[in-house]
Amino acid sequence: MKKILYLMGQIDRTLMFVIKPVVAILSVFVAVLLVVGIFTRSVLEKPVFGLEELVLLAAMWLYMFGAAIASRDRSHLSADFVQVVCSNKSVVRFFHLLATVISLIMAILFARWSFDLMSWSLSKVQTSTVLKIPWYVSQSSLFFGSVLFIFYLLRDFLNDLASFQSRHEIHN
Repeated sequence: MKKILYLMGQIDRTLMFVIKPVVAILSVFVAVLLVVGIFTRSVLEKPVFGLEELVLLAAMWLYMFGAAIASRDRSHLSADFVQVVCSNKSVVRFFHLLATVISLIMAILFARWSFDLMSWSLSKVQTSTVLKIPWYVSQSSLFFGSVLFIFYLLRDFLNDLASFQSRHEIHN
């Protein structure tokens, strides 16, 4: 299990080497486009057609990359009420493991749904109204994000399982 976690750590470092700069660039891109859109509509009274399409495309990728980073850091929203109710560390570790398993199942279902959506979009070849950007460009962000969720949840599952097993072995 340690070799698998080591390999996952190597993959994670490579992913973050790519994703973090992309997130920074997309953040600036979205902010600049919003400012340009507001300025041209309010001051120049001439909207830039297609700007919203670019913002939507970038925002979808930005959101999914941000969610993947949160999943990586385990900083997404969670309800850890078990720690408040129960002081038994074995029970807390078990519920951590259970929560990770449920999250992993949900991520797999989300990956399946987003893959179907992306496949459907590829077969229909629909495009945006103004810039004619294929819809699968933005919809693929959902699938890519869900694959990242699965990767990090598998890592968390292995860590939680090892933690639960090591704690359980001490008491037996």
